[in-house]
Amino acid sequence: MKILTTTLFLAALPFCAVAQQLEPWGEAGGWDVMIDPTLGDGCLIQAAYQDGSVVRIGFDRTEGAGYITAFNESWGDIVEGETYPILFDLDGQEYEGEAQGIYLNDVPGADIYFTNSDFLFDIAAKYTMTLYNEHGEVMAIDLGGTMVGLEAAIACQDEMG
Repeated sequence: MKILTTTLFLAALPFCAVAQQLEPWGEAGGWDVMIDPTLGDGCLIQAAYQDGSVVRIGFDRTEGAGYITAFNESWGDIVEGETYPILFDLDGQEYEGEAQGIYLNDVPGADIYFTNSDFLFDIAAKYTMTLYNEHGEVMAIDLGGTMVGLEAAIACQDEMG
């Protein structure tokens, strides 16, 4: 099982569809592969972690972008709609971005959108992703199986047309 370590609250990311019903598509690399009808039938991978967090990596076809989203009941300091600067560390390679606070079924979360397709493959090729906000480390996740999961999400997306 994947392990997520949270050392501070996750200060957030842009996730448009927060109360959506996901449609199952399959499983790959330890990730559930799903379809989100509210994002133009965008496919995503989703994993639950031992600390109660849920992480999603997927495609928003309505925006023509990819996203990473995370939720955890213990992240109560997140303000819905507020934007926060963040830093991704993928095995030592750093990326800057913006995150937006969101809620899914009253659970606080964070959503990050990106349009650079290389970033998606950088995630999949790495072992650990660590997110930082202005206060320090927010979370670190094991990316084992992510390449297989994302390949399945791309196959799902191809199937969606």
